Amino acid sequence: MNNKKTVFEVLSAVDVSARVQKKGKLTYLSWAWAWGEVAKRYPDANYEVYRNPDTNLPYDFVEGSGYMAYTTVTIEGKSLSMWLPVIDYNNKSILSNATTFDINKTLMRCLTKNLAMHGLGHYIYAGEDLPETPIETTGKVDLGNKPTNLKVDLGDDDFDEVIKKIKTYLGEKQSWDSIIKRLKTRYNVTEEQLVKIKNKTK
Repeated sequence: MNNKKTVFEVLSAVDVSARVQKKGKLTYLSWAWAWGEVAKRYPDANYEVYRNPDTNLPYDFVEGSGYMAYTTVTIEGKSLSMWLPVIDYNNKSILSNATTFDINKTLMRCLTKNLAMHGLGHYIYAGEDLPETPIETTGKVDLGNKPTNLKVDLGDDDFDEVIKKIKTYLGEKQSWDSIIKRLKTRYNVTEEQLVKIKNKTK
């Protein structure tokens, strides 16, 4: 019987919460750290940057729509591709005159998003397809929220949302300790609440 973990199982179990960074209203994961974590576990992993066949530039450009960059990450023979628009500091598409800095930053952000497709940090993309999107305090399990008080009664929206998320993480073979560590970044949670949560997710 083959008990070897899949790439997704291995990478999704990596707790990236301590490496999530904030810059102004934006939250993101360092591409250098993310790639390092993948390379340590899969030395043969590689990534490619798409180049437009007509211009040989590392992006596509459509007048009136803006720029789009693409990467492909291959780990253990499985290739997954990802794309990302070039945006400004307001998270709006740059429609013209994007700089080389804009393009380079987007490519590196696209790489981290691509790695999330393989499992690394995929949970920080929940609810949005970009970790750099400004995060609203909704009371739900969204990375970057200022910890809020968690309702303890079964049937409350917050509590049910937490249970649903944790069951998903457990199904992906993430450890209870790493899940609780992330939970505490989002909620002021008591030991009594943790016991209720653990019993509910068994």
